[in-house]
Amino acid sequence: MEDVKIQVIARMKSDFPTKFGIPRQSGLVQQLRSTIIFEPEFRNDDALRGIEGYSHLWLIWQFSQAVREDWSPTVRPPRLGGNTRMGVFATRSPFRPNSLGLSSVTLLGLEHTKEYGTVIHVGGADLMDGTPIFDIKPYIPYGDCHPEATGGLTDTAKDYLLHVDFPEPLLQLLPEEKREAAIGVLSHDPRPSYQRQPERIYGISFAGFDIRFQVREDTLTVLEVTKL
Repeated sequence: MEDVKIQVIARMKSDFPTKFGIPRQSGLVQQLRSTIIFEPEFRNDDALRGIEGYSHLWLIWQFSQAVREDWSPTVRPPRLGGNTRMGVFATRSPFRPNSLGLSSVTLLGLEHTKEYGTVIHVGGADLMDGTPIFDIKPYIPYGDCHPEATGGLTDTAKDYLLHVDFPEPLLQLLPEEKREAAIGVLSHDPRPSYQRQPERIYGISFAGFDIRFQVREDTLTVLEVTKL
């Protein structure tokens, strides 16, 4: 069988140095801001001609921390408590035969930079910092939007928002432009579904800060913010 060659065309620059805390799907936290930086051989403005006519983009990327030699036909989705097995192709698990991810993001604009050439600023991305991107395609509403679609297991495992108690003195430690996004990320409950200990203190790395928090019932309380 002929080998298939696929190239990394760009990498994502985001506020998440680790995967913990990243929203479970793209678009959940629109306040998140990320930047697509092209690899040197793909820094050609002609490749972006006309892209600003679209409001959203599809990103095809790699779960770079989930690459493995073998694969399993079934996985345990965290949103189902980590105990129910589903077919890998019926989930968006990162543990896939080809470790590929697909995300829809908002196109915020292009910027011409001296160091990286033209970069793309996007909103609502669910990619870790440094994630390899294989392709970028326009989101086309008449073909890509299906209001009548059913959501399978996600229809019974909805994302319930938490109330976030972020004390003002701690919130002010974050850069002003990152505060709303941080609250949005926390409101979607970064904890795995199978970890629900009210006494446990969790932490996420976001935008260069370590944010420690505790969750009791439907309220997430931020306890500490320290610069990494």
